[in-house]
Amino acid sequence: MGGILQGKKVLVTGVLDRRSIAYTVARIAQEQGAEIALSSFGRAASLTRRTARRMDPEPPVLELDANKPEDIENVARELGECWGEVDGVVHAIAFAPEDALGGNFLNAGWPSVATALQTSAYSLKAIAAGLAGIMPEGSSVVGLDFDASVAWPAYDWMGVAKAALESTARYLARDLGERGIRVNLVSAGPLKTLAASGISGFSEIEGVWDKRAPLGWKANDPEPVGRAVVSLLSDWWPATTGEIVHVDGGYHAMGTDIR
Repeated sequence: MGGILQGKKVLVTGVLDRRSIAYTVARIAQEQGAEIALSSFGRAASLTRRTARRMDPEPPVLELDANKPEDIENVARELGECWGEVDGVVHAIAFAPEDALGGNFLNAGWPSVATALQTSAYSLKAIAAGLAGIMPEGSSVVGLDFDASVAWPAYDWMGVAKAALESTARYLARDLGERGIRVNLVSAGPLKTLAASGISGFSEIEGVWDKRAPLGWKANDPEPVGRAVVSLLSDWWPATTGEIVHVDGGYHAMGTDIR
């Protein structure tokens, strides 16, 4: 019996090493029957290709800088020629320059802030709109989020970018809904990824999470988040769009430490 993504074709962005949330999504998607492609660019591409070789079957790695419209056009053309259509897109792209993180909120200049917003939020619109032409009715776009309803230590302008990501997802859900394309986000608890390790002070968030989350939280286990993303890519959520699904051990719902 096939899995919940049997026969579906899914593009997964943001895979670096095997600690990446996107890697876990790609692995589970394959286990659930999907044919997948990965994307990367620049110096990170060699790391993505190395990770792809550990997967079975090994997925292609497409060149995609989400801030370059020509890359999005090329990926849409390549996937259209190879697959004909794309049933799912996973947006796992986020970046902010060092001077926009780690306690630099008041000092960050607009060029760095603009980079964070374009890469981490606008890119969701750019990729979704760029691939919408080859996405059939019933397709799904799923992005990775981190709770933007409050201010976090060290997260600074990335937190603002995540707020923009959440708003972008809602407007995309509105505008792509008439095509039958769903757009949702998974808001994950803190996980020990390569990207998170580059944020000075992020460990402060990580350290208190397990104490407050009623279900507890394992910062080295991306499996629950990966399963949620794959679930949203499937046909099991046919009437859900514009939603933020929290996979954080319940931390977001607690007003204080419950233990």
